[in-house]
Amino acid sequence: MNLSQSSQGFYGREARISVPGILAIAGLHIAAIALLVSLDVVKLPPQMATLMVHVIPPEPLKPQETAPPIPKPVARQPVPQPSQQPAPQQQVLAAETSAPSTASEVPLAKAPPAPATPSPVATEPRFDADYLHNPAPVYPAMSRRLEESGKTILRVYVEPSGKPSQIQVKASSGSPRLDQAAQDAVWRWKFIPARRGDEAVGAWVLVPIDFNLGD
Repeated sequence: MNLSQSSQGFYGREARISVPGILAIAGLHIAAIALLVSLDVVKLPPQMATLMVHVIPPEPLKPQETAPPIPKPVARQPVPQPSQQPAPQQQVLAAETSAPSTASEVPLAKAPPAPATPSPVATEPRFDADYLHNPAPVYPAMSRRLEESGKTILRVYVEPSGKPSQIQVKASSGSPRLDQAAQDAVWRWKFIPARRGDEAVGAWVLVPIDFNLGD
């Protein structure tokens, strides 16, 4: 065997080294260097000793935008259109309101009130006429001895004939004897009856009677 043959055999074996083998040899070298560095046998240059690792935070997730709900289409109802022709009733009302009423134009004149019938003049009964000859009341003897005096007012109802029919004591003199003497005298009196126009009517009249011891 010559030299050329032997060299070809050596290089032929080197050429047969596989890629996995190369990676395994490189890994052994790296492990050996790392071991030496950890034991401070071999020092790495400063730019190779520090390895800065920056962790980039993940971007925050953006909130998922919710799409607004799509409104449902609203069905439009047909709007009834007003009729072009007005109702005949409205035309009649317009014609009625346009013409003024006769009553509002000419106010009715109020009839003047009927004149009141004048009531006939009424006169009261009279008892002071001279021709009546009415006697004065008798002064009671007991009242004279007791010196009783006073004024009695009688309320007398005179009939149309001129005669009294009712006698009442309106105001007493203070003595029952004097009041009774006044009533006895008036019962005998005559009166001029009250009149309403030309007619004699019955009516009330007040009759004062004085009892005085000086008379």
